[in-house]
Amino acid sequence: LFYMLYLTNVKHVLCFQRVALLVASDIDALCACKILQALFHCDQVQYTLVPVTGWQDLGTAFLEHKEQFRYFVLINCGANVDLLEMLQPDDDSVFFICDTHRPVDVVNVYNETQIKLLIKQDDDLGVPPYDDIFRDEDDEEGGDSGNESDEGSEPSGKRRRFDEVLFCRGSVCHVQYEYHGTSASMMFFELAWVLTKDTKDMLWWAVIGLTDQWVHDKITHMKYVTDIATMQRHVSRHNHRNEDEENSLSIDCMRISFEYDLRLTLYQHWSLYESICNSCYTSCNFKLWTLNGQKKLQEFLADMGLPLKQVRQKFNSMDMSIKENLRDVIEESSNKYGLKDIRIQTFGVHFGFKNRFLASDMVHATAALLESTEKDESDSDNFIKALDSLSRSNLERLHSGIELAKRKLMAIQQTVASCICTNLILSQGPFLYCYLMEGTPDVKLFSKPIALTLVTLSLMVFFDVEKGTVIVVGIPPESETSDKKNFFGRAFEKAAESTSSRTLHDNFDTSIIELKTDDRSKFLDALITLLS
Repeated sequence: LFYMLYLTNVKHVLCFQRVALLVASDIDALCACKILQALFHCDQVQYTLVPVTGWQDLGTAFLEHKEQFRYFVLINCGANVDLLEMLQPDDDSVFFICDTHRPVDVVNVYNETQIKLLIKQDDDLGVPPYDDIFRDEDDEEGGDSGNESDEGSEPSGKRRRFDEVLFCRGSVCHVQYEYHGTSASMMFFELAWVLTKDTKDMLWWAVIGLTDQWVHDKITHMKYVTDIATMQRHVSRHNHRNEDEENSLSIDCMRISFEYDLRLTLYQHWSLYESICNSCYTSCNFKLWTLNGQKKLQEFLADMGLPLKQVRQKFNSMDMSIKENLRDVIEESSNKYGLKDIRIQTFGVHFGFKNRFLASDMVHATAALLESTEKDESDSDNFIKALDSLSRSNLERLHSGIELAKRKLMAIQQTVASCICTNLILSQGPFLYCYLMEGTPDVKLFSKPIALTLVTLSLMVFFDVEKGTVIVVGIPPESETSDKKNFFGRAFEKAAESTSSRTLHDNFDTSIIELKTDDRSKFLDALITLLS
């Protein structure tokens, strides 16, 4: 009913039209954008790229471009609100939406004229039947409407705008939790595949987009493994297709491979010791902010038989004999120290003979460029730099992103350790929260959603910024069986409404809001009451 993967239809509709491409500021969206740009280039489609960081940006961008464009493509934004109600577009405006945010607004699902959802066929949206949530205007008008001619009128279920939504019993569940669907970059890659226009670059971008969902804890482990298997089939197909000797020996060749690699962030571009200390998985398991944790790390390194001189130097400078067996050696010792998930299914890429990157390396580097606070540059400038770093022709930009990512990861671990050691994490009954005040080291870095999300995978952080507001990020409880559904977005909305707290729900993730500092106490009190 509502599954609309338009495939060639999308191509035919857009091929002779100028398109506005509105892209959210996250890594998956950037990767999807790269794939779509390549498809547009193949078909010579003219487009204008507009980065959007939130709902206000989206509204402003639409107002600026609605006179010049009829077709709008939205990537990782727009699906989880009533878009027509929000933007008030003309009747001839058409929106193609590929958005991982769930739940999808029911009005978008059942509008078939102006809203075109690109959703994977097996993604269960859990949307209630049309008749359970909408009341037709004909029902309001009684018998008069029955006497009118049906000629030339479209069925009530096909109306461009729905004015009244009636939520039935059970449909509240549809909007109660926020979660994520299939990666947007995977969606566009599969579109390219069906159009027989897929390339290795597109495949690599799709892999990065999927890895972004895993790194930032947006999907379940089962969903990740399932999608990895899908990507692995595409990788095998491309590798088999390009097995000719000339291509495999070219200095400009690109080789993607399935890896069962270590869960150590950027370890191939860092020292092994620094990677262990600044990877969330190992740092939290060893409790490296304690003396016992530091002692345990030394015992772990000794158990592996790795000299400190080797683990403290750059990975590329380590003895070849150590590097060859490093994964097996680490896995063997990790099992003794409770690190049972030290290895993860992922993909790596070789650009020529020298440059090798894991998909997670790309995610961290691109995210660091996207949220760079080092220079006085706009969000749009950072967006373009991050987009450029995904091109294999711009490896210098990628390497600069890796250096930024290292500094960011070190700052995150230092902040987490500081919060724990100074008892900044407070229990409020149904949830924990931590408040980072102005003056905290690296405070500017944590004014960005992705960096703050990395901190709050184990914490809920309220961060003070110069505008007299705090950024509030809600992270649901973590467990092996977690379904990654986030209830904080709905809870924030109700807490703000009941206390008249001044909040800004501008982020595309509803679990990230901005709150006036003066309203923090009453907002927290309401949240405690609501979740108790």
